[in-house]
Amino acid sequence: MIITKEFMNRLPMHRIVMLIAIIIVFSNCSSDDTSESTDDDSITTDDGTIDVDSSLFLTDGSAVTITTVPCTLSDGTETDCYQIVTTGVPSDHEMGPWCPSTITDGAEEGGIWLENGEVYDVDGAFIQNMATFYGDDTWKMYDDEGNIYVTDTEEDCENAANPNVGEEYENFCVECLPSYITDLIQTYLIPITPVKLSSSVSFGGDPSDNSPSVRGIAFNGVRFDEPAPTDDILGAYTLAPFDDAGGHINLAAGYHYHAETGVSTQITQDDGHASMIGYALDGYGIYAQLDDIGDEPTDLDDCRGHSDDTRGYHYHVAAAGSNSFINCLSGAYAN
Repeated sequence: MIITKEFMNRLPMHRIVMLIAIIIVFSNCSSDDTSESTDDDSITTDDGTIDVDSSLFLTDGSAVTITTVPCTLSDGTETDCYQIVTTGVPSDHEMGPWCPSTITDGAEEGGIWLENGEVYDVDGAFIQNMATFYGDDTWKMYDDEGNIYVTDTEEDCENAANPNVGEEYENFCVECLPSYITDLIQTYLIPITPVKLSSSVSFGGDPSDNSPSVRGIAFNGVRFDEPAPTDDILGAYTLAPFDDAGGHINLAAGYHYHAETGVSTQITQDDGHASMIGYALDGYGIYAQLDDIGDEPTDLDDCRGHSDDTRGYHYHVAAAGSNSFINCLSGAYAN
């Protein structure tokens, strides 16, 4: 209603007072309604989800290509995924070395080994000392001249990596070379927008239940793999070292990582947070274990994830010596 000056002049004084009071009441109600609406609009249901940034992957060579494809996630969500096709050959660092040649070789001639949470250089002295290190005199991985027994053919690589490895490979240092996997191509799907689940997904790797074993993908296209079967390796009296980047080769998986050692591409964070190293299979970011001052987050969940205002929900890898990255997935993965 429009109130004119002529209308007000015709009203008695007590009616004018009443009208002003009514206007004030309605004005206050209108103001309250507007405030409530504003408050509702400011409530966010965002769970800290940040889309995958495909530009962080090293696609300037031929090792990694990324396309967008439709996909269905493990919780039934139909969405878009990045399809990452990779040779698994890192463009940002060299692979190897793994096995030293003699017991006098230094650390630069060999890789590393992970044991009881620690990282050890696999130099000549480590090989020479294995009987003492493991308290078992069966270990002697070198001849009387100090030359270390190392697999040197693709056939030996395949046979020595067999869970039922024969006795002829006992006391061999197993070294599979990049030349054995030149034709290997790996394809991975990662949801562009992660979908947080109410309960985490355990890693399994059992094809019958479609559970994943790969933890995630580094920016160079190399996968963060499940823990290496070190007990099986050692139980056959073999050693399959990792290189200084935490990776080694088998003929099925190609080159893959079992530890994060700071060698592959790292995306530094302006606020001193741990560097980003890749993405998990559910699309959440994976970061190094420690921040710039050497601290690990204290609020990590069972999967080794937590949230902050800058990065949303994300993971931090375990220490390199743990032979592990993350413990489970908090989000849905592509089937």
